[in-house]
Amino acid sequence: MSLALSSLIHDWRRYVTAVIALAVSGLLVLSMVGMFVGMGKSNTATVDRSPADIMILSPRSESLYNNSFSQPRRLIAQIYGHPDVLEVQSFDTGWAAWANFPNEAQPARNEGVVVSIVDPVPGSVTVPVDFSEAARAALRVPYTVLIDETARARLGAGADDDVKINGKRVRVGATISGYPALFNTTIYMSRRTASLLGIYRESGRVGAIMARVRTPENAERIAAELNLMGQGQYKAWTRAELSKRSQIALLKEGGIAIMIGFSVVVSMFIGVVITWQTLQGAIAASVKEFSTFRAMGVPMFRLRCVVMELSLWVGATGILTAAALTLLIRQIASLIHVPMAFPPYVTVPVAIGLMVTAIVSGFFSLGVLEKAQPADLLR
Repeated sequence: MSLALSSLIHDWRRYVTAVIALAVSGLLVLSMVGMFVGMGKSNTATVDRSPADIMILSPRSESLYNNSFSQPRRLIAQIYGHPDVLEVQSFDTGWAAWANFPNEAQPARNEGVVVSIVDPVPGSVTVPVDFSEAARAALRVPYTVLIDETARARLGAGADDDVKINGKRVRVGATISGYPALFNTTIYMSRRTASLLGIYRESGRVGAIMARVRTPENAERIAAELNLMGQGQYKAWTRAELSKRSQIALLKEGGIAIMIGFSVVVSMFIGVVITWQTLQGAIAASVKEFSTFRAMGVPMFRLRCVVMELSLWVGATGILTAAALTLLIRQIASLIHVPMAFPPYVTVPVAIGLMVTAIVSGFFSLGVLEKAQPADLLR
């Protein structure tokens, strides 16, 4: 066991403040970013959890957030021209006015809602795979909709309640889970119900196009071949790649990017200052031990290496503590239906940032070693 590690274990009380400072810094960033990524994933959950393997968007689209959701219907037949494509359907959305029937338990609610149109038939690529059979059966009934359970208070209705959509009476057939709204509440209905409510009308334009392929493991290759077939008329994405791009695009949104950037700067500043002061105090408390090593002929360079290694161990411990705290926060968030997600493109940079913070703090603390002179042992 190295001297730095043994010092950390033996005198852990001296370093616990630095570890906690790093962990809290990481937790602050991970919690904020994880919440936005989780909400973004829930906002695109209908696509992410679709049986479709490939999504077809307009040619200039870079994510689901900046997609126009308007393409020529003739593209559906063109996509079927690929020999590996099994099913193609359009994913259409709309907008509607929602109003509940207020009573003593439910106050009046009037909301504008996003309508996600699905086709509740066996094998449909527009129906998320986690929709229960009861939810699918409810969607087959005309004038029936689904809402997420987290939207009950906002919409003032729950399962089996009657509401008004665009002035027409409809029924909430069931509630689903895992689809909380990031901005506007989303409800789900069949294409037939959407037509009856005047939300959907078949025309020469469709929204995003979903395709299921014969060999899902070859989806990336098939998407590239579809792009060659389209000659710039559309852009084919694998579902996984589009989901990742959409989450990143959400994090780049003006207000969200500012909030995340501010939290990162504040967290790094707090982490560096507290970790630096803690390490500096711990090294100062051990100055006699370092002076003894100097008297034994250990060069200053080796002692500096010990301090830097110690900062690395503090950083590693802080990362593990941050991971444990983040998992705890995630469990608490799930209990109150707040989605959180921590993909590698979020966790890896945060872990690297915490380690860099620990290294910088250790570097700033090297000056204390100048006091470790052998003559000090005679005082």
